[in-house]
Amino acid sequence: MSHHLTTALSVLCFIVWLQNPKEEQPMIYQVLHLKDKNSNGLAALLKTVADLTVTIGKQGHTTFGLFPGLFGLATNELYWVLMSEPGASDPASAIESSGLTICDHKSLVPTVRPTDHVARTEPGVYVFRWFKVRNKDVDEIAALSEQAWRTFEAGFDTAVQGLFAEAERETDNNEGTMLLITWYRDLSVWQDSRQPATEARELFKKRHQLTKEARPIATRLYRSMN
Repeated sequence: MSHHLTTALSVLCFIVWLQNPKEEQPMIYQVLHLKDKNSNGLAALLKTVADLTVTIGKQGHTTFGLFPGLFGLATNELYWVLMSEPGASDPASAIESSGLTICDHKSLVPTVRPTDHVARTEPGVYVFRWFKVRNKDVDEIAALSEQAWRTFEAGFDTAVQGLFAEAERETDNNEGTMLLITWYRDLSVWQDSRQPATEARELFKKRHQLTKEARPIATRLYRSMN
């Protein structure tokens, strides 16, 4: 998604809120895939992000989490997930002005989770599972997921952190993106959870049939900013 389009979507959400002030508007989550092309590691990237937090905060954004990769991201890349009310400024210009590269930038809204819009603090493994879906299936995917989590979370040391969809979905027939972020105590829990209870497994199968593809990325939470 282009940075101009991201800004336009945030402004559109704000205008809708002004016209319908009694309706609760969803938080906007900016998922930024960042890269430091001047380094092969994370140290300089983490320092730049830390320096950016004041500027980003003045624009109305707070940090949901900062997630360097375990598997699936390069050694000089991470996800920076920001939360804001509708109408907040696009953070992309400030980030690019710092010298960092934005590899990807998604503007998303929660479906059934999270319900608490606060920074993540629990150490462990955070798996970002990106789905390609038909927009008309987003609500059903969310409902199936919520049902499955009841037994899935009860069976393992894991907790779903969020299931997000694109902030604007043009038509029901268009292809869209969803993001599932799940916390696991460690990689052994993730491995064990590949065999969930029968009820959860059947619901996950139904969800899988509604997706066009899934791409998981394993990360950890960087906690010094929290």
